[in-house]
Amino acid sequence: MTGETLKILFAMIGYMLIVIGIGLYFAKRAQANSENYFLGGRSLGPWVAAMSAEASDMSGWLLMGLPGVAYWAGIADAAWTAIGLAVGTYVNWLIVAKRLRRYSAISGDSITIPDFLSNRYHENKKIILGISAVFILVFFTVYASSCFVTCGKLFSTLFGASYHSMMIAGAIFVVVYTFIGGFLAESASDFMQAIVMVIALLTILILGTAHAGGFDAVIENAKAIPGYFSLTSVATPQVDASGVQQAVNGVPQFGAAGSYGFLTILSTLSWGLGYFGVPQVLLRFMAIRKESELKRSRRIATVWVVISLTAAVFIGVIGRAIFPVEETLATSGGAENVFVVLSQALLPAVLAGIIMAGILAATISSSDSYLLIAASAFSKNLYEGILKKGKADDKKVMQISRIILLLIAVIGMIIAWDEDSVIFTIVSFAWAGFGATFGPIMLFSLFWKRTTRAGAIAGMITGGGMVFLWKLVLNPLGGIFTIYELLPAFLLSCIAIVIVSLCTEKPSQQILNEFEKAAGKQEIR
Repeated sequence: MTGETLKILFAMIGYMLIVIGIGLYFAKRAQANSENYFLGGRSLGPWVAAMSAEASDMSGWLLMGLPGVAYWAGIADAAWTAIGLAVGTYVNWLIVAKRLRRYSAISGDSITIPDFLSNRYHENKKIILGISAVFILVFFTVYASSCFVTCGKLFSTLFGASYHSMMIAGAIFVVVYTFIGGFLAESASDFMQAIVMVIALLTILILGTAHAGGFDAVIENAKAIPGYFSLTSVATPQVDASGVQQAVNGVPQFGAAGSYGFLTILSTLSWGLGYFGVPQVLLRFMAIRKESELKRSRRIATVWVVISLTAAVFIGVIGRAIFPVEETLATSGGAENVFVVLSQALLPAVLAGIIMAGILAATISSSDSYLLIAASAFSKNLYEGILKKGKADDKKVMQISRIILLLIAVIGMIIAWDEDSVIFTIVSFAWAGFGATFGPIMLFSLFWKRTTRAGAIAGMITGGGMVFLWKLVLNPLGGIFTIYELLPAFLLSCIAIVIVSLCTEKPSQQILNEFEKAAGKQEIR
């Protein structure tokens, strides 16, 4: 290991010690009871709620996955995804946050998403609770694996170490940290990591633009590649049988521009629909201390997202200008290292280490959220809610949650074992799963009082099941089936909710009264 690499390592270690310190600071409070551990006692301020929501949502995907897509095939896929996410962020904070904050308090003081949905429909037989918990376990395990892939790629690229050993080391750190601090530590560290992430992005964006010869030079290079700098076409790198991009005399080879039509744009924009169903964001809505602070949180979250997504897309474009041919970036999976390669090239070792900590921070901020929510889905919802029928000892619930957390981490590492995994692809599948399973029923539960328990069950099964069917069975057929699985699954889930709700007996008066109370103007504390 060279002296420069050691400096990067020490800078990253220093950052991670700060993160661990935050976990230890909140440990005693987090261990007090399961509500503090899983929801922080509904005590988040507007800045922490907003920035921790976005940091836990974006993860290492923002710093590696999105720039990698832009570097490899141009701005179309990355830019339309970013636009969809930015709009989805704003609308989610605007229409869902306040209603969910008050409704979750009214419906049995719910502390998890499955809790809320089950309490909302006054379940006796906890079918919604069970379905919700199972889908959360499945999709968050996939999500956690994407974070472990990020850790493996980051450290193997930086230090030349084995991908597998680095991936395992990153997973162990995440598990230990989640054990210590719970939701409060996660949210506080996420706030700090959101700051680090946006500073890291802007630093590489500015330095990279200058190093490439200025903004005009970056754009000219992008325009010289067929379909690269267009929102209606896509670049097509010419690759060999092993997926490595070909180069002639140091010039990367591209084929004719590929089409990026209206249906594909609509499909990509549908990433924004996912926000209505991702638990790591919805939980921040439930955990904020006052409804009146949500307006400020919405503005903070939207500004952060717009700046971060814009910077991430253009970092990919800048990387193509500075490193048109680079062995590390010569495959679609390898292209996701463009942020790491730029950081090492443009910054002194210590500063590069801090920037690298931004990637690690993003990964940890997401993976601890995923592990914690998935563990709570089993321990609070399946174990306490169904197996023990609400009579489990609180300490036992927390013990079970830690056991499940370990099991999820192990399964996540198995999924992440393939070092050629593409982070963007893994995240897109899990994002579709949450968006289609929980997005429609969350919206209907909050805003349509005629929604019934049967409709909720039908919608969740239809949405979650269609994500698997579309991705694994229909997508390989090509044609219209190549659109992002979130869009058809989301729409079919909505249709199922409406049809089944109208065909079943309307909700009880007690449920309707709670709905009207949640829709009222008086703040619920």
